[in-house]
Amino acid sequence: MKSYWVLIHHFDLALKDDEVPFGTAEQLGLVGFAKLQVGEYQNSPVFLVQLNEQAVENLQNFTMVNLRSQIARPAELAHLLHRAVSLNHFLNTHKFCGKCGAHTELANNEIAVHCPDCQHRSYPTISPSIIVAVRRGRQILLANHLRHKGTIYTTLAGFVEAGEAIETTVQREVWEESGLKIKNIRYFGSQPWAFPNSLMLGFLADYDSGEITLQEEEIFDAKWFDCDQPLPELPPEGTIALELIKETLKICREEG
Repeated sequence: MKSYWVLIHHFDLALKDDEVPFGTAEQLGLVGFAKLQVGEYQNSPVFLVQLNEQAVENLQNFTMVNLRSQIARPAELAHLLHRAVSLNHFLNTHKFCGKCGAHTELANNEIAVHCPDCQHRSYPTISPSIIVAVRRGRQILLANHLRHKGTIYTTLAGFVEAGEAIETTVQREVWEESGLKIKNIRYFGSQPWAFPNSLMLGFLADYDSGEITLQEEEIFDAKWFDCDQPLPELPPEGTIALELIKETLKICREEG
């Protein structure tokens, strides 16, 4: 049966002719590789195959690319790629039981790892994070993070802390990174982000008060940009960050 094959080594994928490999195991030279079904795409199974260094070297007619380069794929396929990479990370980091230390086994009835000694079962971890675009009249707040120093300007983001409501995280992250207070927080959408296991929850918000004060250990620069003026380099297509920016600019022009 023809299937899609997500061949993964860390955060890299093996493509064939710049596409996710599609065909039978025999056609693609994958006979003997262990596989795990992670979903379906276009009515065909999608299998995760974990690659080690030797397997990567032995692959014929495949090209290894980073997951980040694939975010502009159709959303359904991109989400499956993120799912596969996240599960690959989970399996690689849960080879031993976190309770008793014994070797774990893949559960036979669900995607989880099971300890045959103490019966403890572990499930894939999802780390929720927020990403938020802030508007002030006809302006949008954009920040240049240290990891993109001098290049991309984007929205603010951060991880949800234990015992914290999502809305509190949005307010806290904006305050910590920019020194600004916000209001009118509303949900926009989400995007899986497998680096290694995040789920990004996107929000729109309006400026309330304060002056920009940078969190210098994370933010190199942050500014208000007018919606009808030239913008700096923005995140790539396929990212929820760019979608948030586009939506905010639209609101700026319509309501500002």
